[in-house]
Amino acid sequence: MINAQHLLKGARWQASSNCDARPEGAFPELIVVHCVSLPEGEFGTGLPAALFCNALNCDAHPSFEDLRGLHVSPHLMIDRGGAIDQFVAFDQRAWHAGISSWQGRRQCNDFSIGIELEGTPEVPFTEPQYQTLITVCGDLLQRYPSLSANAIVGHLEIAPGRKQDPGGGFDWPRVLTRVFSRQQTNTAATG
Repeated sequence: MINAQHLLKGARWQASSNCDARPEGAFPELIVVHCVSLPEGEFGTGLPAALFCNALNCDAHPSFEDLRGLHVSPHLMIDRGGAIDQFVAFDQRAWHAGISSWQGRRQCNDFSIGIELEGTPEVPFTEPQYQTLITVCGDLLQRYPSLSANAIVGHLEIAPGRKQDPGGGFDWPRVLTRVFSRQQTNTAATG
């Protein structure tokens, strides 16, 4: 459930300043699935949240040097256990997509919602992550009629050649089938 402030009920709020207002007339039309771990392949460190809130100590690990001065944040992050952190309200533009385009439209941050899964493209995602992602996508589709199950993509689809997340092992058929089924059930119940 998403409240009037565009926050997801049950998510832990960690406000990020890496966001701004969507352009006039822009609203969520796309959900972009990403994955992140810091250091790469290490889970449960809390460091992605530190990055999203501009609190990452870039001297703490050699691989963090290229993150110095980076200002990035998704709307949500789902950890390996399925818990959710929210960094940006859904009516705001989060800085997650970078240089991107979808169906000929550039600047995907303007009209998208970014969801990070704690993980890497090489490591399978967990059952709790899939369950949470499916539920969250269903809630988003119910709250924002401008979204559809056909507009859920990976970062690699909007930034080909530059990004590969969430990776080839991500179970797209499972996620999209369940989200689409839930969307159809909700439409039938309200129609």
